[in-house]
Amino acid sequence: MRIGVMTSGGDCPGLNAVIRSVVHRAVDVHGDEVIGIEDGYLGLIEQRARPLGHDDVTGLLTRGGTVLGSSRVEHHRIHQAVDRAAELAAGLGIDALIAIGGDGTFTAARMFCEAGLPVVGVPKTIDNDVSATDVSFGFDTAVSVATEAVDRLKTTAESHQRVMVVEVMGREAGWIALEAGMAGGAHAILLPEKPFDIEAVCVMIEERFARRKKFAIVVVAEGAQPAPGTLRLDPGRVDQYGHRRFGGLGTRLAVELEHWLGKEARPVILGHTQRGGPPTARDRVLASRFGWHAVEAVHKGAFGWFTALRGTLVELATLSDAVAAPNTVPLHRMLEAEAVL
Repeated sequence: MRIGVMTSGGDCPGLNAVIRSVVHRAVDVHGDEVIGIEDGYLGLIEQRARPLGHDDVTGLLTRGGTVLGSSRVEHHRIHQAVDRAAELAAGLGIDALIAIGGDGTFTAARMFCEAGLPVVGVPKTIDNDVSATDVSFGFDTAVSVATEAVDRLKTTAESHQRVMVVEVMGREAGWIALEAGMAGGAHAILLPEKPFDIEAVCVMIEERFARRKKFAIVVVAEGAQPAPGTLRLDPGRVDQYGHRRFGGLGTRLAVELEHWLGKEARPVILGHTQRGGPPTARDRVLASRFGWHAVEAVHKGAFGWFTALRGTLVELATLSDAVAAPNTVPLHRMLEAEAVL
């Protein structure tokens, strides 16, 4: 069997570990050929691919990013490509495709699968917003990076009696903010799932300073929203791929807090540092397990499904379940976080 593998959407620590695992399992156990498709769906459309063997994946376990490259493709080009699904597969000589990506990748994967190109998915997202799996690889690394940043910022905030506003990634799901904020001992965590009141944040900080705690750390997800009527924000624009552009909330919050509190406030935007660098041990293991099970799913003919972590087991879930709704932070997790702030 000739299995295509590609990485699509935003980069994520652990992508290379999946590719490595797919090659080892497919070649060593099943005698398959693995074809690496370059730059995600763009490479599929433009028919750019190369064979992958052991030599090509040596040393990839610890390496961040993706050696196959990634890209985002406009919706109309995806729809045009879906109409040519069988032709594109035949052009590359692949019998099945392992698509590694998030909700956008899985939405397109389901379309290609329904059009006759057999696809198995592997979930990746630092935001942990893919449904039907307990967690996706890349998330643990992002949380570790954000937590380390909070740890480091606490010392400088305390030394200068500052308020530090740490903006982390998280469009619709605030998992990074929640877990990094809890792990780093932040004093306020602002999530997309719960609109915040800037006045309540100010009161919390004033109470800390009144107790002679002369600094504060606020962790905010980029997609967090103020409660209606409390703070006006630029709604941002939508890019050519249909994604709303976020960013800038941390800076705006720092300005507002400094204005209302009369205390020095500084924004820290972690941005793409959360995506970069080597994956944590947990993400390397999970990515390797997902690659192993993805190859097995191909040989079982489980097309239209993806690898999902349920407890400690890797199982299969449908691509439809993955894209039905984003995996957001539930109320009980917010209450747990509030109890330890």
